[in-house]
Amino acid sequence: MSTPAVVRTTSPSIPLSWVTPLELGLLGAIWGASFMFMRVAAKDFGPLPLVELRLALGALVLMPFLWRSRSSFGPKLWPRLALIGAINSAVPFFLFAWAAQRAPAGIGAITNSMAVLFTALVAFLFYGERIGTRRAVALFAGFVGVVVLASGKAAGASIGQAAAAGTTAAFLYGIGGNMVRRQLTGLPAVAVAASTLIFAALLTLPFAIATWPSTPIPAMSWLAAGALGILCTGIAYALFYRLIQRIGAAQASTVTYMVPLFAVTWAWLLLGEPLTPTMLIAGTFILGSVALSQRKSA
Repeated sequence: MSTPAVVRTTSPSIPLSWVTPLELGLLGAIWGASFMFMRVAAKDFGPLPLVELRLALGALVLMPFLWRSRSSFGPKLWPRLALIGAINSAVPFFLFAWAAQRAPAGIGAITNSMAVLFTALVAFLFYGERIGTRRAVALFAGFVGVVVLASGKAAGASIGQAAAAGTTAAFLYGIGGNMVRRQLTGLPAVAVAASTLIFAALLTLPFAIATWPSTPIPAMSWLAAGALGILCTGIAYALFYRLIQRIGAAQASTVTYMVPLFAVTWAWLLLGEPLTPTMLIAGTFILGSVALSQRKSA
C-alpha cells in the first residue's frame, strides 16, 4: 500500500544503526503482504465487504492515538476528513481489492509505487509546485512501466483492467496526500490517519452490507482480512509514523521501493504466483522512476 501522507513530524534523531533498517524492512514486508492478503480474501468477501473490514480494524488499532488528540478534531473538520477518507482510503482500497480478484498480487503492488510520482504530479498540476526535469523524466518512465504492465497477461488472462485500477488508486493517493498536507497541517499524523479511516469505514458501510456474501466465508479468508486490517493497516501506519518521527519523512518513504519486492516474493512463496517477464520489465521502469524522482539534486 501507499505510504500515508505526512502531516506533522518531529526532528529526526540518530537511532541505533540496526534499528532503522530492521523497521524499514519489516514495514516493507508487512505492506508487501497486504497485496497477498487481498488476493486471498477478495475472492470470498468481495471488494466492498473486505474494504469495510480493513478500514474498521485499522481504525480500531489507531483509535487510542485519536482519543488522545480528540480535542483537535471538532465538527468543522468532519466534512474535510470524510472527503479525504474517501479519496485516500475507501476508494483506493476498493480498487486494489477489485484488482486482487483479477490479477496476481504483484500487479497491485507495482502500480501502488506510482503514488510517489502522482503526488508530485498533482502538486504540479493543481498547486503550482515546480516538478523539475528529473521528476518529469521519472513520470514518463513510470507511465511507460504502467503501459508495459497493462499489456501483459497472467495465466493467459489480460491484466490490463487490474493495472488500470491500481494506477487509478495510486493517482487518488497522490490527490489525497496533497490534500492532507495542505488542509490538515498541524494535526497529529497518526490521529489524522485514524480519523480518516473511521470516516472511510462509515462511508463504505452501507455498500458493504448491501454486497455482503451470502455463502459462508472460509476461515483462511477471515484470517487474511483480519491481518489486512490489523497488521497491514493499523499497526503498519503506526510503525510508519514512528519511523518518520525518528528518521524523517524522506528516509521513511524509501519503504516504497521494498513493497513490490516483498509482495511478489510473498505471492510466489505462499500462493505460487509467478513473476512474469512483463511484471519484471514494468517493475523495473516503475521502481526506477520512483528512485529517480526521490534522488536529491547534486
